[in-house]
Order: sequence, then C-alpha cells, then structure tokens
Amino acid sequence: MPKVLISDKMAPEAAEILKSRGIEVDVKTGMTPDELKACIGEYDGLAVRSATKPNAEIIEVATNLKVIGRAGIGTDNIDKAAATAKGIVVMNTPFGNSITTAEHAIAMMLATARMIPQANSSTHEGKWEKSKFMGSEIMAKTLGVIGVGNIGTAACERALGLKMKVIAYDPFLSPERAQDIGVEKVELDDLFARADFITLHTPLTDQTRNIIDMKAILKMKKGVRIINCARGGLIVEKDLKEAIESGHVAGAALDVFEVEPAKENDLFCMDQVVCTPHLGASTTEAQEKVALQVAEQMADYLLTGAVTNALNMPSVSAEDAPKLKPYMELCEQLGSFVGQIVETAVKGITIEYEGHVSTLNTTPLNAVVLTGMLRPLLEDVNMVSAPVIAKDRSISVTETKHEKCEAYQSLIRLTVITEKKTRTVAGSLFGSRPRIVEVDDIAIDAELGENVIYVHNKDKPGLIGALGTVLGGAGVNIATFHLGRHSENGDAIALVTVDQKPDEVVMKQICSIGQVLRCRAMRF
Repeated sequence: MPKVLISDKMAPEAAEILKSRGIEVDVKTGMTPDELKACIGEYDGLAVRSATKPNAEIIEVATNLKVIGRAGIGTDNIDKAAATAKGIVVMNTPFGNSITTAEHAIAMMLATARMIPQANSSTHEGKWEKSKFMGSEIMAKTLGVIGVGNIGTAACERALGLKMKVIAYDPFLSPERAQDIGVEKVELDDLFARADFITLHTPLTDQTRNIIDMKAILKMKKGVRIINCARGGLIVEKDLKEAIESGHVAGAALDVFEVEPAKENDLFCMDQVVCTPHLGASTTEAQEKVALQVAEQMADYLLTGAVTNALNMPSVSAEDAPKLKPYMELCEQLGSFVGQIVETAVKGITIEYEGHVSTLNTTPLNAVVLTGMLRPLLEDVNMVSAPVIAKDRSISVTETKHEKCEAYQSLIRLTVITEKKTRTVAGSLFGSRPRIVEVDDIAIDAELGENVIYVHNKDKPGLIGALGTVLGGAGVNIATFHLGRHSENGDAIALVTVDQKPDEVVMKQICSIGQVLRCRAMRF
C-alpha cells in the first residue's frame, strides 16, 4: 500500500480522497526541516503547499519518494532539479486558485487607492481623521498588468468591469489575444510610463527577477501605485522603499515578499504600504479545489502510473512511453531552443514530423514542444497546461507529417512565426541521443549540453579565435564547438557548449566581436 505524507495544512478532503483510493495517509504539519528529513524516507508521496520546502538535502534522504504534489501553482519551495535527478515527479495544480488570487489583487489595489487599512486602524483607535485619508478613484485610471496568464487575465477582466483602462505586457501575449481580453498590448517601458496602477502576475524566473527596481521605477509616473500578489523577488524592496520615501511611488500593496515568512521587513513601518501574509490563494473555495486536485493526481500516479500536471515529466501513457521517450527529449530541446531565441510574441508554430517519428502518437510530442517553448519565460508550465496556455495566447499550432525523410531516419522541424520574423530549428536522433541539425535553414550538427552559447555571425575569419579568447579570459571552458553556414562570407551559426553559465559581462564581450550579429546564453 502506498503511503503519503501531508505536511502542510490543506482541506481535510485531500486525506479522505487518498484513503478512499487505498492509500495510507499521515498528516503532520508544522514540522522542522530536520523532523521532515527524519521521517520522509517512509513515504511514497509528499503533499505540500508553500510552507514545506523539500530541498536537495530532504530529497536526498527520501529513499522511497516517488511524487511531490503541490496544492497550488508556485513550486519555488521545491527543488525540482534535485527531484528530477532522483526520479521524483513534481506535480502542481495550475488552475485551482486563479480567480481567488486575481480577486485579492483587485482588493489590494482598492485598499491602497483608498487607504482602507490605515483608515480602519485610525477609526478603531477612536480618531476621526477624515481629511487625512484622501484617496484616489480607480475609474478611468490606467492599470498596467505584467503577465497575462490565467491569473493576469482574470485580473484584467475584473479591472475592465471597474471601468479602468487596462494595458498589458506579456512576451507571449499576441495582439489577437489582447483584443479578445479587451486590453491594449504594450511593451514594458510603455507600461511603466503610462500606468497609474501596476499589478504583477508573472512567475519568478531569471528574466523576471527584480523586474521592478529603481531603474524601472524612475520610468513610472509620479504617484504610481504598485501591487504584487505574484512572487517575492519581482520587486527590489529597498528600491521600492526609497521610491515611496521620495514620493515618486504613492503606495504599494504586497502579498508576497523576498523572504517568507516575512516577520520583519523595512516596508512594514510605512503608512503607504498595505501588506498581507501571502493570502492570494487563501479562500475556502480555492483551498478545497487545489487540495482535491492534488490528492487525485497523486493517487492516480501512485496507483496507475498516470501523470497529470507534472512539471518535470511528460504526461503520457505507459504503453507509449518507451517509444516516445527519446523523441520527447529531442522535442524538449527544440522547443526550448526556439523559446530562448525568439524576441517578440509568438503568433504560430508549425511542427513537422518526417520519417519514422511520423508513424507514432505525436500528440504528446506537440505538448512537449510547447512546454519547452513556453517554459523559459513562464517556468511553471507542463504538458497539460502548455496547450491551454498557447490557445489562451492565440498561438496557432499546426502539425504536419511526412512518412518519407531522405536525409534521416526521423526529423522534427519547428517553424515559429513571431511578430517580426520566422525562425526554424530542426533535430534528429543519433541512436537515442538528440542532435540539432538545422537552425534558420543553416545546416549544423550539434549535441547540446546544459549551457550553450548561441552565436549568429557573418562568416568571416577570426570569429573562432576571438570567441575562444573571450571565453578563455573569463575562465569559461569550451566543451564542444559546432559551426554551420549558408555560404562563404554569408550568415553563419555557432553553438558552443561550455562547462559553466557565462555571465552578462562575458556575453556582452561576445556580442561586441565584429562578426557577431547576435548572441545568447542558453540553458538546457
């Protein structure tokens, strides 16, 4: 009989569902990391919310653990890399608390606009400071929404119902999808310059960390109000404090913080700041939904092997898994490749299957491609949610199959149409190992490592030497170096696998090499 530990407070129905499926359940909340380490080896499954933090040390001693289920969306508290390395499936429930979090963001916006918490505290103290709490209407004001996924879309819809003008920034938001929602799609700097209120609804990734710092704040209107019910780390808190003290930012409403639980924070002492203790998903309805969902998903996996909403493992039947596994790895790489090189919103993608792979069930492969493409910016996306996210963003997905393939036994080619140009990348299997064989119609033969530098350059002498000099000077070791070109003196591509991630200084030096047209550090 499988055994599951529920280590955070969640709706009791979760335990009842697991028990009804024949799974033994222990509920132990409030454990210290050492207490969790001492007992985790007994369990096949671990159900958590945000308080429990299964890090590498805990996962290392989880000798029987097969699945970690997060009752909610964010999985920042779970070491997904360590779980993956140990073969542990990490699941979340991506759609259970969207409405609840969007409603909280709107409530926080109203609270900071009308200074409700401050006025409430003053009135409870027996004061009648009516003139002190002069607020601001939100009707006809401009709300800037950063991140238009499920939660961001719900926030947009509610703001439009309050007769606000809504502008939105999201790298994957197409003009058609923006029109459907009823918002104006803008670039980030334009949003900063125009918004009276700014609300964040984006995951915490390398691209979004510190997205609001002093440089960004100085681009904003004086008197702007900022709401964050997404993730701590999106805002540089010391910069926000300084901007409020200077009067540039009129107020802020924060449900999340850089360090949680936030028992101390310099922003707590400020009258202009409304704070709540990460309550975005804290409604009875939302907690019941995510608890029920995670329990069902974990039971299905432990009893039947079915995988749903996995962040580190494709959702696929047991019958197809052995046949599709090497192609899934190739599709993940191809999708991730285009997801990291596109610079404007994706309008459509065509996935071509040639040769043997065209005879297989390619539906899971399409989902893996979309997952790889969307994950560099959205992070918490999986095979179940990726097609939904693509549809919500009006990204058209076309599949074509050709049974014959002249050059390879199997070939998979992605053609991605963005707002400004079309990009292509193709790959094949050599044995069971994925290889990139074409980038933007340039033939190349490259096996990708974890850290890859992509260089688009003019085919002129000196590039290899200059690139090697920059990397050598920075102590970055080259593992493999692959080249391809259209023609002599024409466009060329270099894919350089290195042993460590190059920093921004190194990448700027590479981009400044005379032959280089563009370059990017990529991770796989």
